Amino acid sequence: MVTKKSTAKEKASKPEEPQTQKPSPTETPPTPQKDSTTTSKPGKPSTPPPLTMKQLHQELGVLKQVVNEHAQLIAQLQETLARKRKPVASNGKVQIKDTQTGAVYPSKNNAYQSLLKSGELKSLVDKGIFGPDPEKNTFGWYTLQREWPDRFEEVPTAQNKQ
Repeated sequence: MVTKKSTAKEKASKPEEPQTQKPSPTETPPTPQKDSTTTSKPGKPSTPPPLTMKQLHQELGVLKQVVNEHAQLIAQLQETLARKRKPVASNGKVQIKDTQTGAVYPSKNNAYQSLLKSGELKSLVDKGIFGPDPEKNTFGWYTLQREWPDRFEEVPTAQNKQ
């Protein structure tokens, strides 16, 4: 038996109607079944009915809740990792003391990065002396030392005394 297959485009453009087949001249016409209005092929799954607006809204709500739960889990994991991290270990060669605040930093770059993150260098950042991206400036300490030469001093360590 030869059957005509319709494309997806044809199915989308035409409303569902019972399809009738024209028998080929060499075939015998199929016998109609009693109490049957549509013809369906056995073994082919039927398509589920389309979702309603209410069902779509519920699905979106569930998805939003899952995304929020994942975001909270990620934040908790990041906090846990941050707590487990050890503070920057100094190589013991140089420590920097801020004479204005009395804070001691384990390295030159740590002093620069800490002051940058705390916002104390905002006036210098606004001038643009640290470049377009101050967070990535690995030589920011030397620019900072040129701008404020009297503010910082090196602290003698046990290795420096030897």
